[in-house]
Amino acid sequence: MTDPAPAVPPALQDDKTLPIVVYVLHLAGLVTGITSLIAVVLAYVSRKNAPEWIQSHYEFAIRTFWLALLFAIVGAVLSVVGIGVVILAAIGVWVAVRCIVGLSYLLKGQPYPTPKNWML
Repeated sequence: MTDPAPAVPPALQDDKTLPIVVYVLHLAGLVTGITSLIAVVLAYVSRKNAPEWIQSHYEFAIRTFWLALLFAIVGAVLSVVGIGVVILAAIGVWVAVRCIVGLSYLLKGQPYPTPKNWML
């Protein structure tokens, strides 16, 4: 008997290119905004067919987008009283740190250990 073909070819199981693109688009989104939307769409589309360890990176990127959007809305509303500007700046730092840490794990070939956490 022969083994059935794997769902994902072995050459693609360790392909880190698309998750790297997602992280870079999130980082570019700090300047442009729209690239973060592209990043989350790519993460949603690619998550299902990716190996489990890469799925953790996609989930992390998706949560980063939605949490950043939520806090950006809060920051925009509160910018009327001044504190929102501080919140918006903090969101930028938070997104940058999350993307850099996520890239670090990805380039080491490791799953993201806690993709559902709010912080890191």
